Amino acid sequence: MVFCLWVSLVLQVFEIADIVDQMSPWGMLRIPRPLIMIRAFRIYFRFELPRTRITNILKRSGEQIWSVSIFLLFFLLLYGILGVQMFGTFTYHCVVNDTKPGNVTWNSLAIPDTHCSPELEEGYQCPPGFKCMDLEDLGLSRQELGYSGFNEIGTSIFTVYEAASQEGWVFLMYRAIDSFPRWRSYFYFITLIFFLAWLVKNVFIAVIIETFAEIRVQFQQMWGSRSSTTSTATTQMFHEDAAGGWQLVAVDVNKPQGRAPACLQQMMRSSVFHMFILSMVTVDVIVAASNYHKGESFRRQYDEFYLAEVAFTVLFDLEALLKIWCLGFTGYISSSLHKFELLLVIGTTLHVYPDLYHSQFTYFQVLRVVRLIKISPALEDFVYKIFGPGKKLGSLVVFTASLLIVMSAISLQMFCFVEELDRFTTFPRAFMSMFQILTQEGWVDVMDQTLNAVGHMWAPVVAIYFILYHLFATLILLSLFVAVILDNLELDEDLKKLKQLKQSEANADTKEKLPLRLRIFEKFPNRPQMVKISKLPSDFTVPKIRESFMKQFIDRQQQDTCCLLRSLPSASSSSCDHPKRSAIEDNKYIDQKLRKSVFSIRARNLLEKETAVTKILRACTRQRMLSGSFEGQPAKERSILSVQHHIRQERRSLRHGSNSQRISRGKSLETLTQDHSNTVRYRNAQREDSEIKMIQEKKEQAEMKRKVQEEELRENHPYFDKPLFIVGREHRFRNFCRVVVRARFNASKTDPVTGAVKNTKYHQLYDLLGLVTYLDWVMIIVTICSCISMMFESPFRRVMHAPTLQIAEYVFVIFMSIELNLKIMADGLFFTPTAVIRDFGGVMDIFIYLVSLIFLCWMPQNVPAESGAQLLMVLRCLRPLRIFKLVPQMRKVVRELFSGFKEIFLVSILLLTLMLVFASFGVQLFAGKLAKCNDPNILRREDCNGIFRINVSVSKNLNLKLRPGEKKPGFWVPRVWANPRNFNFDNVGNAMLALFEVLSLKGWVEVRDVIIHRVGPMHGIYIHVFVFLGCMIGLTLFVGVVIANFNENKGTALLTVDQRRWEDLKSRLKIAQPLHLPPRPDNDGFRAKMYDITQHPFFKRTIALLVLAQSVLLSVKWDVEDPVTVPLATMSVVFTFIFVLEVTMKIIAMSPAGFWQSRRNRYDLLVTSLGVIWVVLHFALLNAYTYMMGACVIVFRFFSICGKHVTLKMLLLTVVVSMYKSFFIIVGMFLLLLCYAFAGVVLFGTVKYGENINRHANFSSAGKAITVLFRIVTGEDWNKIMHDCMVQPPFCTPDEFTYWATDCGNYAGALMYFCSFYVIIAYIMLNLLVAIIVENFSLFYSTEEDQLLSYNDLRHFQIIWNMVDDKREGVIPTFRVKFLLRLLRGRLEVDLDKDKLLFKHMCYEMERLHNGGDVTFHDVLSMLSYRSVDIRKSLQLEELLAREQLEYTIEEEVAKQTIRMWLKKCLKRIRAKQQQSCSIIHSLRESQQQELSRFLNPPSIETTQPSEDMNANSQDNNMQPETSSQQQLLSPTLSDRGGSRQDAADAGKPQRKFGQWRLPSAPKPISHSVSSVNLRFGGRTTMKSVVCKMNPMTDAASCGSEVKKWWTRQLTVESDESGDDLLDI
Repeated sequence: MVFCLWVSLVLQVFEIADIVDQMSPWGMLRIPRPLIMIRAFRIYFRFELPRTRITNILKRSGEQIWSVSIFLLFFLLLYGILGVQMFGTFTYHCVVNDTKPGNVTWNSLAIPDTHCSPELEEGYQCPPGFKCMDLEDLGLSRQELGYSGFNEIGTSIFTVYEAASQEGWVFLMYRAIDSFPRWRSYFYFITLIFFLAWLVKNVFIAVIIETFAEIRVQFQQMWGSRSSTTSTATTQMFHEDAAGGWQLVAVDVNKPQGRAPACLQQMMRSSVFHMFILSMVTVDVIVAASNYHKGESFRRQYDEFYLAEVAFTVLFDLEALLKIWCLGFTGYISSSLHKFELLLVIGTTLHVYPDLYHSQFTYFQVLRVVRLIKISPALEDFVYKIFGPGKKLGSLVVFTASLLIVMSAISLQMFCFVEELDRFTTFPRAFMSMFQILTQEGWVDVMDQTLNAVGHMWAPVVAIYFILYHLFATLILLSLFVAVILDNLELDEDLKKLKQLKQSEANADTKEKLPLRLRIFEKFPNRPQMVKISKLPSDFTVPKIRESFMKQFIDRQQQDTCCLLRSLPSASSSSCDHPKRSAIEDNKYIDQKLRKSVFSIRARNLLEKETAVTKILRACTRQRMLSGSFEGQPAKERSILSVQHHIRQERRSLRHGSNSQRISRGKSLETLTQDHSNTVRYRNAQREDSEIKMIQEKKEQAEMKRKVQEEELRENHPYFDKPLFIVGREHRFRNFCRVVVRARFNASKTDPVTGAVKNTKYHQLYDLLGLVTYLDWVMIIVTICSCISMMFESPFRRVMHAPTLQIAEYVFVIFMSIELNLKIMADGLFFTPTAVIRDFGGVMDIFIYLVSLIFLCWMPQNVPAESGAQLLMVLRCLRPLRIFKLVPQMRKVVRELFSGFKEIFLVSILLLTLMLVFASFGVQLFAGKLAKCNDPNILRREDCNGIFRINVSVSKNLNLKLRPGEKKPGFWVPRVWANPRNFNFDNVGNAMLALFEVLSLKGWVEVRDVIIHRVGPMHGIYIHVFVFLGCMIGLTLFVGVVIANFNENKGTALLTVDQRRWEDLKSRLKIAQPLHLPPRPDNDGFRAKMYDITQHPFFKRTIALLVLAQSVLLSVKWDVEDPVTVPLATMSVVFTFIFVLEVTMKIIAMSPAGFWQSRRNRYDLLVTSLGVIWVVLHFALLNAYTYMMGACVIVFRFFSICGKHVTLKMLLLTVVVSMYKSFFIIVGMFLLLLCYAFAGVVLFGTVKYGENINRHANFSSAGKAITVLFRIVTGEDWNKIMHDCMVQPPFCTPDEFTYWATDCGNYAGALMYFCSFYVIIAYIMLNLLVAIIVENFSLFYSTEEDQLLSYNDLRHFQIIWNMVDDKREGVIPTFRVKFLLRLLRGRLEVDLDKDKLLFKHMCYEMERLHNGGDVTFHDVLSMLSYRSVDIRKSLQLEELLAREQLEYTIEEEVAKQTIRMWLKKCLKRIRAKQQQSCSIIHSLRESQQQELSRFLNPPSIETTQPSEDMNANSQDNNMQPETSSQQQLLSPTLSDRGGSRQDAADAGKPQRKFGQWRLPSAPKPISHSVSSVNLRFGGRTTMKSVVCKMNPMTDAASCGSEVKKWWTRQLTVESDESGDDLLDI
């Protein structure tokens, strides 16, 4: 920088010495000098963070901006290639027939200049006397033809960027329409605007918002925290209380401290005084807004407006003096509001001085309107929320101004020496030019003029300079303003959860009462329907009984009979349907039973079980820790699953507080303090859970109250819930109408066992068919057909005179009559719970029907302009809005729009206030001063008479120079002294209209030039200040408010950072899919080598480079007559064969089946196959169609780059998902567009052509009206079209009888039509697209440190899933989940040595949720996601309660099962010991028996009666099925396979049947004879024989091997082999 300063100093010396000219190219050496202002940025941004953190933040944001820039470049290159191949050059123009080469002048062209097509079948054909010629062949240079077009890839990208900026794109489309087929132009430019201007460029806003959100957290100390509005009026100070302590006490700074009497102080503090002052401010504003230009003949210095201003100034001066007297000057000046009032008092006092009246001091007068903000507290809070923390917004404004100064100085040094360029000759001109580029209004004109002035050589460099500046200023700088406003609207993190709780409580308290249309029945006396029971043998008179009671009794009796029949085996299922209860007693009875059985008893049982199980778990965990089971293991980083599992265990233990005293022994004071704080925190969380449950109970009670009220009205009022008070509640006709109205398609098939919904093959189509009822589908189709019929209407083909169009009108009215009658008979009209007219949608339906019916019955033949008949035709154009009522998602869009009406209304008030301030100022300064003679040579009004010749602007694109003696085309017109055509400041109304157009950033350059030229250069500051405030703050307020309302409606506005990350993770996991990549071949053969080659990163990068290289071949248009096309096509053939080789290698490496699994591979195969077909056709035919097909194949292959680059893939997913989620918003925009198009045909279908109403843009038909309205959506000269439609006599020909016979417009209609359309579409609907893109950007493009599960984790899980799911079906059996969990590594790893219990919980969760069936990819991924986050921080309230209840149930069942398994193993050990001892005794007894048998030789006796032990064993065996069934019921995770394991284990054991032991491998059972023998040993008598089970060791070994083999086959490992399972909990 020092070197640049010395160079600038030396250059200045040379210029002073006249060695170097001051306007020479050497001045470019001063370009780096303005960059010294970067050092001043430290004043604006006082960085208090470490340099490393700042560097990381800037690096991260820089990487994201660079990635999005690459994404933008991808689309620019794509549309650049498409533009080159679809259009080419725009050099064909209509010229006069005698035009010769080299002699093309302005007089040779048509007026206006018109492009044409040399082909007779397409494009525009020149009128007689002209011919279509190529101006490049006629000798015009590239500089004369202009730089915009699609000649080659560079110019095409330049033109695409211009069109994407929505500046001048429509004129490019008109040129393409005249030169090429119409459909090609519409398709290209409309998709370009939609993708590039509305989707891709808005990703920059998402990047800045996400980055700024992080910077806000880091720089909170620099900008300060938010404070409330009430803190400015009070001050806190320490005060000693009565107990001797100190406390903070609020002290009111408005407390009177002056010397005024008490009566005046009390008057000053009264609300009457404040309301009087505000009313006087209101009157002053009204008087100032009533000022207008009275004409040149009315010249009077002191008019009534001046006298009123003097009176108001004196009044407000007295107000300020009174406040100073009452409060004292120190107390008065301490308030910021009083400072502002004092500034206004001083300024307005100077303003009423006669010499300063109608000067710049008028600003102080009109700024009084700002004081009216105090009238509305909501508006005051909103203003403070936006502008209160002014440090951020102020810093950004100063940064923007500094950037403009730096870039203006650089541009001044770059272009000040260029001849024929007056935009950069001085610094003010350079500043205005760079500011114009910042606002995007006419920035293409600034760039084109500079390009033409610098010449063809330096044009690319200058174009890159302006594009980079425009890119930074419009996409990054303006996005910063949106980010700041969104940040100001954002709540603090500590308030979000409190807001969530309060909002849930508020929702619970609402809707307890019935609607007013139903509560009207309460005003009438109760008259329940009574019935008389007859045919009863009784001596007494039977009184009448309520019909509801009798009906209820009969229904209960039928229900009991039905249930009794259902228990019988012969009862049919069809006769057991429960009828619906409609009585109050049934509802109360069921509700009480459910509450008593579920909420009270179950809650107590669950609490007791939870306490007992928690004690066991904590004791076992503590015993395991004390036993040192983790010692001797190497240190290893714990996974996020393990960390979160231990956090939950510790949290549950602290919450229950069991054994707290015993645990606290031996701990230090710090540890005890930390434990106590943790306990208190979790107790608070438990209290929060109870509050949530109370809120849920409130909701249920509110619903019950509403039901009770409705049932009471139904019982006590006979006419309640009767359609039209005629049709009965349960009448057959009404039931038939209900069936017809509510019938819909339902293809969701549920599993009868599990209850899960089965996914069908065409479930998306089935979901679409089941979206609405059949009746609504019919009406949707009828409405669409009716709208198509209305599109054929025009002022020259009217429905009143076209019988074919009347048929569609009759069909619509008849079908809608049938629909409304059915719905009214089924649901009622107004006084029923589900009435047709119960919301705005029902009112709109009735209104549309009545309008259509009246029009059909009337069918006026003559419709005068601005009459009631024309108004009826305009109201008939609202028919497409019926789709909003028929489709539920469209109603949701409408609710999202109207739910944020309050904030949008407040923003509108702020902008109207801003416009009123500047309009009043403009009226007082510019009223009557903008009028001038249309002849620029006449300066005085007295000389403005006669006629003069005016030149005509022939073309904006061509840069022809006048030859000597040549005159531009023109004609003679009369001289007129008048205001500019489109605006003036003669009154506040016209000034407000002009400023509204300027606020849309359209036409403000013309206003600026007129004010500077006719009033003075200094007054140009006025329009620049307004544009800056309106553009940077006003319009970004709309963007910020719409995004904030969208987030609030989606439920994300009150989400904390962790909760938002969790929502993003869930959405991201829904989109994630299993890898469609087959595994590597096992052997090391040829396929394995091919696999390694095709999966190597170098191979993939090489293929991507080859794709880019082939795409470069489309840099010029492939034309049959162009000799360059043949070698380019030949090179493309070579690339095609290379891609064929790539596909072949992948098929060999992956096998055809494995290759077909990936969608990307299928796409590559399709494109490659098309390439092969093109090669064959190319060499066979070699015509224009084959060249077109070859270009299409290359473009299709160009799309595959997105799948090969991770960043492009993520950003493309952002755009695709944004399109999917914004589908109904786009459809809503189109329906509004259609309504306005139909109305435009009726209002402006015959308006004469003007400045912008021409043969391309007009309302003569619905199709052309739609294109005009789409142009207005982009803001392309919409104000000029509006003024063309305002044309009034004497500039048009009126007609009194029919509107289609006149060519006049409609002033009031055009004003309401265009302004309302532009505000609704451009300010609200388009900003909803921005909100969706911002939401999806954080979903796909968050960094690794922001994600709960990173992309590496997801990728690792996909690889492991690919290994387990060998059939590639997307589902696996439940028992394979264990194997999958064991294979996970990294952050999702489950260490069985440390987290064995977590492993059991995860396995049991999958079994419980899916009932032992198959699980999908998303099921396992969802389970891992829940286990990997801190649910206390990430989950919302209702979801948190449900998840904690599920996890507790899982823990309880796993604990029960673990204890049961441990007890079984203990019993097995005891039985094994008994069997061992019994076998020894049995062998001794047998040996003794054999010896005694030999000695005594008695006959053998075989006993078949079992002994007591055998009976006990048989009882154990009988109890075994029951135990296993209970185990299967409680714990399906381990018991489903446990049954098979038990069978396999028992297969090899000896079994006993009726006293016999039987081995399964023996051919016949082995009998053991036992006899009771009385022996006498030393006086002791008998000894009973004991029979024990045999336990052969060989059978046990074979059993273990079989179990091991079985578990190996099932790809799982038994985790319960050890006997100390209780210690492993």
